[in-house]
Amino acid sequence: MEKLVLEAQVRTERGKEVSGRSRRIGIIPAVVYGDGKETVALAISPKQLSDLLRAGGANAILQLQIGDGATTPVMVVDHQREPLRGNLLHVDLKRIALDKKVHVKVRIILTGEPRGVKTENGVLEFVSRELDVECLPLDIPAMLTIAVDDLGLGDLVRVADLQERLEKGIRILGDPHTVICHVVTVKEVEEKPAEEAVVAATPAEPEVIKKGKVVEEEEKKEKK
Repeated sequence: MEKLVLEAQVRTERGKEVSGRSRRIGIIPAVVYGDGKETVALAISPKQLSDLLRAGGANAILQLQIGDGATTPVMVVDHQREPLRGNLLHVDLKRIALDKKVHVKVRIILTGEPRGVKTENGVLEFVSRELDVECLPLDIPAMLTIAVDDLGLGDLVRVADLQERLEKGIRILGDPHTVICHVVTVKEVEEKPAEEAVVAATPAEPEVIKKGKVVEEEEKKEKK
């Protein structure tokens, strides 16, 4: 596996004026903490970080190199962006031990076209789009893929169903009965009570996918 090296320098100057001047030359502030060591203020290239996350995914294990020092495995755990342009403003990095399990959010991708949509006039509801997963850092999946071709009208996929297909050592956290996706009739979708729709809208309303193949939505990997 190719190492994703993030270069950084120790940041000695602080303050809004310094940060603004740094951003104008393509540098943003960051911090690294964790693993029982002190927090260190850093300066990094947002372009390099974005390129690394694009190559390795949102949960990529990065090798942080401060100056000419040895590399340390880290993950991006938080970030701030400009509200309008979306440019990175600040990044939090956390040191990790490769032999200790971590908790991360992993997105779900549906592939194929359900039988219940093609031949039974149903619709596919994509209810849960990401799941909390626990595993060793190097075992983190880039995504969780579910083939939905065999789903008929009334069929569903729960967390427990997906867990059975995962490699040993990768555990999905949360209720195993949580529905990820299901095929329902158009009538069921249209007759949902108004109050249920309000609850579903917080934080996000399930997407109804009508006839046609499910298209994978590429998540921007420019990240935290």
